[in-house]
Amino acid sequence: MLSVKNIVKQYATHRALNDVSLEVEKGKIFGLLGPNGAGKTSLIRIITQITAPDSGEVFFNGERLNANHISQIGYLPEERGLYKKMEIGEQVLYLSKLKGLHTSEATKRIKYWFEKLEMKDWWNKKVEDLSKGMQQKVQFVATILHQPELIILDEPFSGFDPVNADIIKNEILELNKNGATFIFSTHRMESVEELCDNIALINKSKKILDGAVDEIKNAYRNNAYWIEYEGDYETASNDIYEVLQTEKVKNHTLVKLQLKPNRVANEALSQLLPHANIHRLDEVIPTMNDIFIEKVKGQNHE
Repeated sequence: MLSVKNIVKQYATHRALNDVSLEVEKGKIFGLLGPNGAGKTSLIRIITQITAPDSGEVFFNGERLNANHISQIGYLPEERGLYKKMEIGEQVLYLSKLKGLHTSEATKRIKYWFEKLEMKDWWNKKVEDLSKGMQQKVQFVATILHQPELIILDEPFSGFDPVNADIIKNEILELNKNGATFIFSTHRMESVEELCDNIALINKSKKILDGAVDEIKNAYRNNAYWIEYEGDYETASNDIYEVLQTEKVKNHTLVKLQLKPNRVANEALSQLLPHANIHRLDEVIPTMNDIFIEKVKGQNHE
C-alpha cells in the first residue's frame, strides 16, 4: 500500500531522515520504531503531507503521494490536537466533515463509536473536562471515523489505563481484520509483539533494521536455554555449554545456558540428567525490546 523510497529530510543543521526506504503491505500492522529523535515523526509528517521530503518519493497504492490521498489516511499524532473549549460531539462532527463525511452519515458513525466505546454520555462535555485517557478515546474515534485505508497511530496508548489500552488494542485488531492497514509508532515493545506483523527500526535518521517480527526474532536467537532442575548438582561451563546465569527457587535450580557452536539441547540434557531431575527446558527467544536495545546501542557505539 505504501512505498517510501530514499527519503531525505534536513532541518537546518539537523538531518532528520537519511535515505530511508520501507514498504508497508496492505492489510498489515507495521511498527515504526526508534528512540526519541530518531526521525519517526518526521517520516510520519511526510506520509501525511504535513511536510515534504527534500528528496525521495512516497507512493500510495502505486500512485505518487498527492493531496487526493489525504482522505484515505487517518492520523493520530503523539501531540494531541483537540480544542479544549469545544464540546465533544460537535468537535468530532467537525473533524469528520473535514474528512468529507456528510452530517447525517458522520452523526450516525459517531453515535455508533460513542456507544461502542462507552462514550455516549460525553457528547455535550468539553475536552477540558475529560481526563487524558478520555481525550485519547475521542481522538481515536476522530482518527478512524471516515474509515481510512491507512491508519497512522503515534503512541496510541499514551494516557490509557490497562483496561482502556486493551479496549483500543482490540479495536485496532478488529479494524485490521476488516481490511485497514496500520502504521503503529510506539515505545511499548510489548505492544509491538502483540500487534505488529512487520517493523522498521530507525535510529539517528537511518533505518537499521526491518522485516517480519517473527523472522527478526528468529534471526536473533542465540542458542540460549533456561533449564529448571531439582537436585544438588552445581552446573558449570563445559565443552557443550556456557553457564550464563544461575538462580535458586526453593528446592529447584534455574540455569541459563548458551550452547557452544554445533551443539544441541539434547547434549546439554544428557550432561545434566545423571545428576538432577529435569523439570523443564525453554529456549530463550529474544523479545523485540531486547533486539531494539541491542541494535540501537550497537549503532550508538559505532
